Amino acid sequence: MNGFEKQSLDEDAFGDKGLAGLKTFDAFPKTKASYTTPTRSGGQWTVLILCICTFFSYSELKTWWRGTENYHFSVEKGVSHDLQLNLDIVVDMPCEHLRVNIQDAAGDRILAGELLKRDDTNWQLWMQQRNYESHNSHEYQTLSHEDADRLDEQEADSHVGHVLGEVRHNPRRKFPKGPRMRRGDKADACRIYGSLEGNKVQGDFHITARGHGYSENAPHLDHGSFNFSHMITELSFGPHYPNLMNPLDKTIAESDSHYYKFQYFLSVVPTIYSRGKGALEAYARAPEKRGRNTVFTNQYAATSQSGAIPESPMVTPGIFFKYNIEPILLLVSEERAGFLSLVIRVINTVSGVLVTGGWLYQITSWVGDVWGRRKNRSSEGYLTGKSAE
Repeated sequence: MNGFEKQSLDEDAFGDKGLAGLKTFDAFPKTKASYTTPTRSGGQWTVLILCICTFFSYSELKTWWRGTENYHFSVEKGVSHDLQLNLDIVVDMPCEHLRVNIQDAAGDRILAGELLKRDDTNWQLWMQQRNYESHNSHEYQTLSHEDADRLDEQEADSHVGHVLGEVRHNPRRKFPKGPRMRRGDKADACRIYGSLEGNKVQGDFHITARGHGYSENAPHLDHGSFNFSHMITELSFGPHYPNLMNPLDKTIAESDSHYYKFQYFLSVVPTIYSRGKGALEAYARAPEKRGRNTVFTNQYAATSQSGAIPESPMVTPGIFFKYNIEPILLLVSEERAGFLSLVIRVINTVSGVLVTGGWLYQITSWVGDVWGRRKNRSSEGYLTGKSAE
């Protein structure tokens, strides 16, 4: 064209050199592939960084899937005047010698012995078949002297996911069957179990001996036959959820003294476990409506003060549970952030690991090069007879 080919001239040599430079311009210059040399240490660093990124990404996904628990305290807005009590206890005395009653702050007296079931049983049979030893500890333990496994079980029952799962395992909410008495076993103990309704006020649930505590037309029971040693399989308030561990569940208390008074002081806190966002707002709008992912129950803290008492008509031996209803509501809700939030957290985590890994690799490479040069200089001095400067 235009005689360039006849003169053996290259037309590209007369083009716009500015455009050619612009085509090769790179705001983020990269090292050419021919300038890089794969090394064993570089490959090891790459594998290590990939493993760390995978671990942190899995951790973020696991945390997001579990969600976070939020705790809210509020005044209970639900209209409720009754409180259900669930009890399963074995006392080392025959059933005919025991009296079970509830006296609350409203002045009402409930003959709990007529509402609860009572079965004759054998104390040693329960000790052998229920209070067995496993992992160097007994199934029934003394209050305030629990082992680590029991405390961990109680801690697990305070989380929303665990509570919802345990509640669904026993939808019929039945009390477990006791050990069957064998031929020749003496019925020297009494199992008292069942659920009953009481006033939602401060009260006193007690188990006493016949002819003691309340006046009744019954023969006086000899003090030498008293033995209020007991095993509590369950004591809970509200709807019956037998799979949840309460502070007094599977506890035992024994005494060699006949005239003995066991006292338990309970502080009951109404509690709602809920999964999903807006649980607190939903409860504020409609306290009586509870969905499938909502469980209403009652937690309580328990302390004990027991001891032998003088044989006097002014004091009464037995087992006393003094409970008080706290005027607050605890709402434990499990919430999960959006999927976009998870993606952003994973990207930030992986980016941070990549940047940090790159800096560490450069620093270690620089340290290795410096150390190698100093070592080579030292070796050269010994070989050539020149001292290393």
